[in-house]
Amino acid sequence: MPDQLSRMLGERPWLLADGATGTNLYNMGLAPGQAPDLWCETHPDKVRELHRQMITSGADIILTNSFGANASRLRLAKAQDRVVSLNRTAARLAREAVAEVGRAVVVAGSIGPIGEIMAPMGRLTEAEATAMFTEQAQALKDGGADVLWIETVSAVEEMRAAAKAAQTVGMPWCGMMSFEPGGRSMMGVTPPQLASLMDRLPYPPVAYGANCGTGPAELLMAVAGFAASGNERPLIAKPNAGVPRYQDGGLIYDATPEVMAEFGVLARDLGVRIIGGCCGTTPAHLAAMREAMIAAPRGPRPSPERISARIAQVMGPGE
Repeated sequence: MPDQLSRMLGERPWLLADGATGTNLYNMGLAPGQAPDLWCETHPDKVRELHRQMITSGADIILTNSFGANASRLRLAKAQDRVVSLNRTAARLAREAVAEVGRAVVVAGSIGPIGEIMAPMGRLTEAEATAMFTEQAQALKDGGADVLWIETVSAVEEMRAAAKAAQTVGMPWCGMMSFEPGGRSMMGVTPPQLASLMDRLPYPPVAYGANCGTGPAELLMAVAGFAASGNERPLIAKPNAGVPRYQDGGLIYDATPEVMAEFGVLARDLGVRIIGGCCGTTPAHLAAMREAMIAAPRGPRPSPERISARIAQVMGPGE
């Protein structure tokens, strides 16, 4: 039996992934510097409510509140012994939100980077990373996740470790890197290099692509690099909603729902199959994206120049 995500990709031209978790929880009262993952146990109703809002806005894929729930990151909050309970709870809360609706929604178990530099530049070995990812992946599986969603990675070694973890626990997975404005990840990986890696992995992903970054235009440039690689695996594009600023006690990002809606249409026309938003993307952004992607007629594959021009046009002067 194909997994739920693969089935839905087989039935539809594109799927809408959800928006930000941390940013939206911060605007719901999460304290600065507090680990969002801990809210799965301290504020489960708010986490579940955020999932509901994303689903109501049209999300076909929702991410669990577990991005930083690995042993290394949780050590900063003295919660490294709670990896299993936090990830199981994160998956269960998302599962409960999905159970309330009468349509198919994929629960994607969010796994972010471990937060340490990989060897040989740093001290974290691939074996250690694989063990940490495996602990998190197994707990997400046990909690009811449909697929593992490995995101914001910057090193080839870390992506390989995450793929091994997915294989160990027998879960389908998706993998994303975050790319800087110069077109490389923080550890120097280019989009064509990531595409090549995905083709060579013994346990390849259902889909792959880019997330986070500095905004929709830059992320679409990275995705264009995947499309040009010749890799036919489904692509994912999930950019930040621009650049953040503090306003009225909360974080506001400069890409409006109209900007993210334009991004969604451009991503769709570029051939991206899974389209969503990362940091700063609210349910309002998501609803605008879905509406635009349904309403706008299919256009030709946009060139890099058209991508830049269209995003700049909807951003407006001075932004």
